Amino acid sequence: MCGIIGACAHNKNVTETLLDGIKRLEYRGYDSAGIAIMSSRTAVIDCLRTVGKVSQLERTLRQHPLHGHAGIAHTRWATHGAPSETNAHPHCSSQEVAIVHNGIIENHENLRQELLQLGYLFQSETDSEVIAHLLHYFLQDEKNPLAAIRKMTQRLEGAYGLAILLSHYPQKLFAARRASPLIIGQGQQQNLIASDQVALLPVSQHLIYLDNDAVACITCDEVVIENAQGQRIEPVPHRCHEKEAETAEKGNYRHFMLKEIFEQPRAIHNTIETSLANNRLVSPFGHQAEQLFKTIKRVRMVACGTSYHASLVAHHWIERLTGLPCQVEIASENRYRQAIVEPNTLFVALSQSGETADTLAALCQAKEQGHAATLAICNAPDSSLVRETDLSFITHAGIEIGVAATKTFTAQLVALLLLVIALGRHHHLPREKERTMIKNLQELPLIAEEILKLEPLIQQLAKRFENKQHALFLGRGEHHPIALEGALKLKEISYIHAEAYPAGELKHGALALVDEHMPVIVVAPHNHLSEKLASNIQEVQARGGELFIFGAPELEWTDQDNTHVITMPSTPEILTPIAYTIPLQLLSYYIAKLKGTDIDQPRNLAKSVTVE
Repeated sequence: MCGIIGACAHNKNVTETLLDGIKRLEYRGYDSAGIAIMSSRTAVIDCLRTVGKVSQLERTLRQHPLHGHAGIAHTRWATHGAPSETNAHPHCSSQEVAIVHNGIIENHENLRQELLQLGYLFQSETDSEVIAHLLHYFLQDEKNPLAAIRKMTQRLEGAYGLAILLSHYPQKLFAARRASPLIIGQGQQQNLIASDQVALLPVSQHLIYLDNDAVACITCDEVVIENAQGQRIEPVPHRCHEKEAETAEKGNYRHFMLKEIFEQPRAIHNTIETSLANNRLVSPFGHQAEQLFKTIKRVRMVACGTSYHASLVAHHWIERLTGLPCQVEIASENRYRQAIVEPNTLFVALSQSGETADTLAALCQAKEQGHAATLAICNAPDSSLVRETDLSFITHAGIEIGVAATKTFTAQLVALLLLVIALGRHHHLPREKERTMIKNLQELPLIAEEILKLEPLIQQLAKRFENKQHALFLGRGEHHPIALEGALKLKEISYIHAEAYPAGELKHGALALVDEHMPVIVVAPHNHLSEKLASNIQEVQARGGELFIFGAPELEWTDQDNTHVITMPSTPEILTPIAYTIPLQLLSYYIAKLKGTDIDQPRNLAKSVTVE
């Protein structure tokens, strides 16, 4: 969950390019930062490391400028060892090797002991430093640097994305990956490597995605890639569109999160548009899906965090509308238990980045268990998850920079509703119902725009949370996962402790928490559970709790003492989980803004969870 960038350029100092790159990657880690440059003056590797955000490294570079045509940089999210200058990357060995690393080396303790016996000294507590020393060791006897890197990686257990500088090859940059993404960007008289395309877009729209166990040598005008057997691979560049580059910019918004909340109508429209033609669903999951879905008897879904909440909503949709049994599990738990896989089960893995370590591990396990097929729902078309599954659906939310997921979540929900339609065609979904659902989906971008007009009201209500330390979210049915998502957003960016409960469970424990100091946020659409939810709301009112009700206009809720009603636009019932997500995002954003927290880069969190 760290940010990596490397650059090699012809007659150009790469320091600014690297600095700009890790600024763009800071959402992947911001505990410490560092840079290593192959000095154009002394032909040695110069290294600077600082604690804190990239801005601190930038200040240090102004005092101690570096100059060179090849270099690597890193922004860290701490796993092994606390944030400190010695634990910051790059890590070096004998001033001849410098590496930056994303991932976790599981056998680092054994390797450390071996290297200590060989006379290597360690400066840090990290698992990453063993990589630098181990590579230095293999370079003593192996004169081919790619062969030495391959030998070194064969000793590593776990995940790694590596960018490497070697003092004996001053005009070259090296890379290797396993289960941690690395992308090569080809530019004008310069080539780069990064852990995320966001860092590459300003200078390159031609991207090469490194395969697992590949190693690469990069100069300013050539890219050489070899597989695990040392065979040369011809790279296939991917063209990145200018629109993708635009979404990586904040524009006139104060925070990426707010920008991405307001991009949801477009993200929803783009995701729907790729799947429909003449008001009909047109094989968005691939042509082979049509025949496969006829044979499916049950669905198993695995995801983490926000993607898990999306899966929980889909669980309700799938069972109600298709009649297929559906099981949803958290990937980090699923991968460590022996699941019973019945015949004709579709395995669905959800991940916004497509690089979530636990979800990828669960997928690997699922492929060994004999599922009928595996399906990825993902926002990154060239990600590991998409490449490893039989079928895929790409959400078209665009690049999301804010750590707290917003537009990728609603785009996932749209994708899951399309999956329900695709499965339902062969499993009990009437044609008339399918046509209605498609018509409703086409209306959703306009509904989202109407909901965003509630922003001023929500901004005012957020003031009532400024001094609160706890909050309770309630929902019923498929809106309980939306309450879970609302609570997650609030805790992620405002650091307020928040819980979510099925409203009917209040009396089984959570009601003990309710008093005048506990704000209670209720997701209240108009459906068959509305009367039951009204009773739960009265339970809160009777205990003096302060209520914030996001309610359907049909229910005619009104403001009372300690009850604040935000009337939502009229929304088709099937779309309410998507629609009612948006105001909860806005509420969390404005509460966090009042609290003065770092909204785009909340403490202790990173965007893409590529480690276990």
